[in-house]
Amino acid sequence: MCVLVVLFTTALKAQQRDTAKARELKEVSVIAPKPVREITPGQKMQGKDLSRLNSLSVADAIRFFSGLQVKDYGGIGGLKTVDVRSMGTNQTGVFYDGIQLGNAQNGQVDLGKFSLDNMQEIALYNGQKSNIFQPAKDFGSAAAIYMTSLKPNFNTGESIHLKGTIKTGSFGLFNPSLLWQQKISNKVSASFNTEWTNANGRYKFRSRKDDGYDTTMIRKNGDINALRVEGGLNGVLNGGEWSTKLYYYHSERGLPGFVANNVFRHVDRQWDRNFFVQSSFRKDITPRYSLLLNAKYADDYTRYLAPDTAALYVDNHYHQHELYFSVAQQYALTTWWNLGLSADFQWNKLNADLRDFAYPTRYTTLVAAASAVYFRRFSAQASVLATIVNETVEKKTAATPKREYTPSLFISWQPFTTPAFRLRAFYKRIFRMPTFNDLYYTDIGNSFLNPEFATQYDAGFTWTTTFSNKIEAGIETDAYYNEVTQKIIAVPTVNQFRWTMMNLGLVKIRGIDVKAKANWQINAVGVSTRLTYTFQKAQDYSDPTSGFYKDQIVYIPRHSGSAIIGTDYKKWTANYSLLYTGERYNGKDNVPENYMQPWYTSDFSIGRILQYKRLNIHLTAQVNNLFNQYYDVVLNYPMPGRNYKFIIAVNI
Repeated sequence: MCVLVVLFTTALKAQQRDTAKARELKEVSVIAPKPVREITPGQKMQGKDLSRLNSLSVADAIRFFSGLQVKDYGGIGGLKTVDVRSMGTNQTGVFYDGIQLGNAQNGQVDLGKFSLDNMQEIALYNGQKSNIFQPAKDFGSAAAIYMTSLKPNFNTGESIHLKGTIKTGSFGLFNPSLLWQQKISNKVSASFNTEWTNANGRYKFRSRKDDGYDTTMIRKNGDINALRVEGGLNGVLNGGEWSTKLYYYHSERGLPGFVANNVFRHVDRQWDRNFFVQSSFRKDITPRYSLLLNAKYADDYTRYLAPDTAALYVDNHYHQHELYFSVAQQYALTTWWNLGLSADFQWNKLNADLRDFAYPTRYTTLVAAASAVYFRRFSAQASVLATIVNETVEKKTAATPKREYTPSLFISWQPFTTPAFRLRAFYKRIFRMPTFNDLYYTDIGNSFLNPEFATQYDAGFTWTTTFSNKIEAGIETDAYYNEVTQKIIAVPTVNQFRWTMMNLGLVKIRGIDVKAKANWQINAVGVSTRLTYTFQKAQDYSDPTSGFYKDQIVYIPRHSGSAIIGTDYKKWTANYSLLYTGERYNGKDNVPENYMQPWYTSDFSIGRILQYKRLNIHLTAQVNNLFNQYYDVVLNYPMPGRNYKFIIAVNI
């Protein structure tokens, strides 16, 4: 709060100088809303960059961002979650078209469900998006991933866009999709996108014993049959815009499970059905006052079947409901000082057919107050988020009400007259609520858990330049220090078959992220390059008496990085990408028995654009894991070796 006071005091001294100027302003009519001003832009991939990648889902694409690890359990249908700067999967918020995707049951969003076929942009922000005109939810995560779907954009004389795509290749993949965009009027457009993914998920892997690789096997029960349907309406107002989206996803998949001691014939199955409808309305009510309204209803169903009667027959059904409403406001006191106030309400309900299930309901209220100043060479943003959580249950004991206040501060400074070089820094304290599984899962949940807190410090710089109008280059570097306290973990109780959730642990994370990119134009050849490198020292400080005190935490490599090189020549395109993950450990103790070797994968694709009358046809051939490396991202969940994909996309 003291930072808000400082910004307020500073603004008052300058407001008198701007009063006369402000009174001379005349009202003007604008078609689009005011542009968003970000103090620290995030990592982004857009249109052409996304289409170059040999990626099927959002999870495959974001691996090329620095500072994160994707936990991949193998295959097309395997669960894929993201861990940003070693703070844990549940500390990352995932937003689709500006509204957060929730999962009150376990806090995880499977990014493998979201295709790149209908994606316009993917962005990653550490801390939060540095924009005060946003819902309170956007202030509530240690990191955030924003997915933006394709919006209709028509040139003069156009009224319809059609795109059909077919992808096929290894694992028995058959993946057709259709995108239709329709201009209804000068201010209203509609879009429809549907996609079907079917694959048997079979691929070769090597089973390793203590004396080395032993034999080659076929991964089974990794099939998937999934349908995704999205529809939307988009409109523009005088100084505003609005949108409505419907989303439906249904899948049945096999869960291939772990591979150990030649046991790999798992038969577990999972069914998912996700539906949501959301709307957003944004308008500049006056030249100074802007309003943003969001609303959403979501209905998620999951069935998990483990029919192996030799062990324990399991057939569980889970059903989640969510209601969400948000009001965000921004007021421009001067041309350089803005105030923001956001209020969100969210209702979550979980039903299940488990024995002695609690049937929890959660009521969450969030209020964010923020202030931002924008000068030619200096910008700053400060905010405070209030989070109030109350829960009720039909059985057992409900968690105690939670009320937390968490601040953040972001600054950006241009030390020299040239805008090419800029310094930036941020501080943020945030927490995550325990999930319904953490609190109420039968025989495991603990309703007395406290929230898990994260404190973040970051400092870095950006530098961009242009050489002879033919080369554009830039580099970003950040050094950061994070602490995660009261970490929620599962620990055994009276025996190994009964566990419970507890608040234990202190993790300290020190790291460096480096991102560099350049675009070259050499005669008729265009070349784009993108490099990332991450160093992380993520240590467990939980118990000074333990054998793993100050050891690197599980699955976090010290060194990781990526490289992308894309070229365009007339009607031809080519792309090479490399991913590298250094040595790491699959257990708390950093001992040789838990050591995992580094791995890297190389992907290559080549494409050709053909023109036939009104048809624009793009043919692409891809080779993934070019050098056929066998590796595990998660121990005993082997990843595919060399595999192929062929794509034909037709635009009208």
